Amino acid sequence: MTEQLIFQILRDYPRIYLACHVDHVRARTSEYGISSRDSSLLAHLDASEAQAVGDLADHLGVAASTLSATLARLEKLNYLTRSRDKADKRFVAPKLTSKGRDAVAAASVLDKSRVAKLLEQLSPKEQREAVRGLGLLARAALASRRRKTTN
Repeated sequence: MTEQLIFQILRDYPRIYLACHVDHVRARTSEYGISSRDSSLLAHLDASEAQAVGDLADHLGVAASTLSATLARLEKLNYLTRSRDKADKRFVAPKLTSKGRDAVAAASVLDKSRVAKLLEQLSPKEQREAVRGLGLLARAALASRRRKTTN
């Protein structure tokens, strides 16, 4: 890893953030009826990849019982689904629904239309590369946080 790569991320990430950041209030009175804590939880879920509730509770720094109650409430609001693993009935996998995905997008610190305008400046191939690169960094960040909670 080179210092130049690190510098580029340190330089470029704030540029993206500043270009697309919006100030907004997330509250239960919002269109989606969820708090900022709820939207943060939803942002940690995926529509296709299940995550262990215990791991998620550790990552978020909350008790598993507290997280389970929150997940149950958000499931009733159709922001997520929970299903038991067929091989291990103890494993409950929360997954984001399309309504949950919309709530995450609406609660993001980045404005969707501003992100779209940035992407429009790139070719379709560059768009895929940019999103793939951010996804790789996000995956590494999540793995790094998981290692911190297990060490």
